[in-house]
Amino acid sequence: MTDLRPWLRDLPLIAILRGITPVDAEGAVDTLDAAGWRVVEVPLNSPDALETLRRMVKRAGDRLLIGAGTVLTVDQVGAIAAAGAKLMVAPNCNPDVIRAANAKGMITAPGVATPTEAFAALDAGADALKMFPGELLPPPAVKAWRAVLPPETLLLPVGGVAPDNIAAYMKAGANGFGIGTSVYKPGMTIAEMSARAKALADAFRNAH
Repeated sequence: MTDLRPWLRDLPLIAILRGITPVDAEGAVDTLDAAGWRVVEVPLNSPDALETLRRMVKRAGDRLLIGAGTVLTVDQVGAIAAAGAKLMVAPNCNPDVIRAANAKGMITAPGVATPTEAFAALDAGADALKMFPGELLPPPAVKAWRAVLPPETLLLPVGGVAPDNIAAYMKAGANGFGIGTSVYKPGMTIAEMSARAKALADAFRNAH
């Protein structure tokens, strides 16, 4: 399934677990699943990210969508596909990377910061657009982009998203959000992640 929408339907938050290690892979999957999260991203600049991906994919089965982030090259696309990733997230818009991930059957969410990059990503076959960094793309920017992009475009602000601005982003037309350090920081225990994941899920539901 190369559609992100079903995975975001109940809780449109993507957990970005930058810095997580393989030892916590299974625990993170179970914790996020219990809190209602359905999409997980393991950035490739995390320690032994491919092994973490492999363990998470095996643990998650069909319960969660497991993907890789900070994917910068076509070679990395091949590596994450071999690890079982079904989602490719990047901080930038590289048409070759987008096409390579599409060819592997992955959902693609490249990073874009301008309408020009947004249209280039869509032309290359992007399934969703990671609006990054979110701190520089507040709700008025989402509203402006929404006015010109194809109406079915998925817009996912990442960076600077918090419970107090989620409602404004949703009203402006955002479809979901990438959540990083608010849900996980390197060295955090699974219990700490669990508390944060539940609190963020509750905060989103209240805001929405």
